[in-house]
Amino acid sequence: MRLKVIACEIVFREVSYLAARSRNIVDLAFMPKGLHDIETSRMLERIQAEVDRTDPEIVEAIALAYGLCNNGIVGLEARKVYIVVPRAHDCITFFIGSKERYKEYFFAHPGTYFRTTGWSERKSAAEIEEKIMSQLGLNRTFEEYKQKYGEGAARYIMEIMGSWKKNYSRLCYIAMDIAEHLRYDEKARGEAQEKGWQFEHRQGDIGLLQRLLNGPPWEGQDFLILKPGETVIATNKDDIIAARAKM
Repeated sequence: MRLKVIACEIVFREVSYLAARSRNIVDLAFMPKGLHDIETSRMLERIQAEVDRTDPEIVEAIALAYGLCNNGIVGLEARKVYIVVPRAHDCITFFIGSKERYKEYFFAHPGTYFRTTGWSERKSAAEIEEKIMSQLGLNRTFEEYKQKYGEGAARYIMEIMGSWKKNYSRLCYIAMDIAEHLRYDEKARGEAQEKGWQFEHRQGDIGLLQRLLNGPPWEGQDFLILKPGETVIATNKDDIIAARAKM
């Protein structure tokens, strides 16, 4: 079948590799990594626009290589062709291989920061953090905050801005065989040492993405099939997402 894949550039190498090996005819549309860094509504708008550009006379189905991603796909509507959506909390599920494995790892290893090929080469964490802070107006120096808000408030703002790092104590690099020659794991190991975090090198599993690009069939426990006139909703349950007829 003719399949259009809309994907975050985080999975650029993996999706490109699988598209070349797919039994389907695959058209690729990659979206920038930073879409879900600020406002989920902006992420939804961009993905919906790409969905709406799809020609139903050519494309038989859309495969969405996105997870729920902070509710960034909630409200996405299938309008001309049906959309296949993996049941995933975020893109890390694509590298670990399933939502069950992701959940198991998440609870067994709290405070873990992840690195993958895409996270290593599609802008650094520092660049993303700077972009977010700039858009929120939180990229000023201590002296600038002190002058505007007073010393007490300035210290509080600086503490809050760095507080997210306190939630992490380990870094996990998920290795995908198609890109290990790039040695991004060494960069990740150095980052962990710099932050004083534990480091784990974990073998990844491309199976979920492979089934997405090779379907049909798409198994119900791993994928949601969105028919024209239906939108994505979050369930806050093990199935993560569901379809709802547009009101």
